[in-house]
Amino acid sequence: MSDIEIRDDRAAGRLEAVDGAEVVGHIEYFVLESPGRALVPVHTVVEPAHEGKGIAGALARELYAVAGREGVPVAPLCPYVVKWAARHPEEAPPADRELLRAAKLWLAAHPGRF
Repeated sequence: MSDIEIRDDRAAGRLEAVDGAEVVGHIEYFVLESPGRALVPVHTVVEPAHEGKGIAGALARELYAVAGREGVPVAPLCPYVVKWAARHPEEAPPADRELLRAAKLWLAAHPGRF
């Protein structure tokens, strides 16, 4: 895991774990603008050859760190991020129910996005 770099490709809505020139994992997310700004992770993927190395956890941790630096909450819809947040409450504050509801509505209104 020490050679993995995590990059935020905001334009693509992806937080990527990169090993050299290879993307070995990512979290797909979108930025919710209303009723309040939030980062909404939707899907986490780690390439099979890199599973079990802590990459998904590092991606989730960095997503919450990015949100913290930006002063916005995370409204997780990704099952992995939901589970990770429950195991790391000191790093992942609980999501506001209204933001989660708004995130689900946004996702339902944009079915081809993810």
